[in-house]
Amino acid sequence: MIKVALLPQGSVSDEAAQYLFTDTSVELHYHKLISDVFLSTANGETDYSVIPIENTIEGSVSLHMDWIVHEVDLPIQAEWVYPSIQNLIGRKEEFAGEDQQTEYGKIVKVLSHPVAMAQCLQYIREHLPHAELEHVSSTAEAVKIVREHPGQGWAAIGTMAAAANNKLDILQKSVTDHDNNYTRFLLVGEKPLDFRASDERKTSLQITLPEDYPGALHQVLSAFAWRRINLSRIESRPTKKKLGNYYFVIEIEMSLDTVLLPAAIAEIEALGCQVRILGSYPKFKYAVPTD
Repeated sequence: MIKVALLPQGSVSDEAAQYLFTDTSVELHYHKLISDVFLSTANGETDYSVIPIENTIEGSVSLHMDWIVHEVDLPIQAEWVYPSIQNLIGRKEEFAGEDQQTEYGKIVKVLSHPVAMAQCLQYIREHLPHAELEHVSSTAEAVKIVREHPGQGWAAIGTMAAAANNKLDILQKSVTDHDNNYTRFLLVGEKPLDFRASDERKTSLQITLPEDYPGALHQVLSAFAWRRINLSRIESRPTKKKLGNYYFVIEIEMSLDTVLLPAAIAEIEALGCQVRILGSYPKFKYAVPTD
């Protein structure tokens, strides 16, 4: 039985994990904080962790990338994308008007994870500009807090699964500002996992440039460019060692076991750059259900 750590039951991470492991027998271990998710796998209590790493609207989740780079040594074993559909959740009887429609003026506080909240800002500005916004550790935690505080005018932004788990109502479905709101997830852990077949593979590298090499980043990118290696993403993050020092996370649409990629890495290392392989793994696309 595979043990998988992730954010709380009813979160988008929970839905995404169940989508990835549809055909695999797993034991899900839920944690309130992303740090506990990482540490569960790093300490050997679970085999893998499910990590949300990027969102269509909000971009990279920098905190989670920093954990992968600075705090743990857990290779990336898979990547997949899952839709983030957020809903306004509460008790209908608490906010219903005479026509049984939600009276937004009765909602005094809205709770959610900061990334989920940011995905719904236009909706909040239009319907709930008066409400206090409170960030919590996950959307599932937000819904749980609302359940525990009836009659106070609190609502949450979260998933339909979280609403059902906490026996609360959907006050408004799909309150995200864009229909194409997807989250990219990573599965991290020590051992490669035998997944269902995927035609696409990726490799993620952490590259730290030498301090005394002007034009080093240009040389690094040139090592990929002249080999016609496609980069799907490049992001800079501080090394946390010295002001102005950055490393780069580069994602490549290619497996590490090809001929071209190891040669490019060797050329980059010859420039004096430090190269860390974060993982070479299958990439899964979300299959939109058909009616």
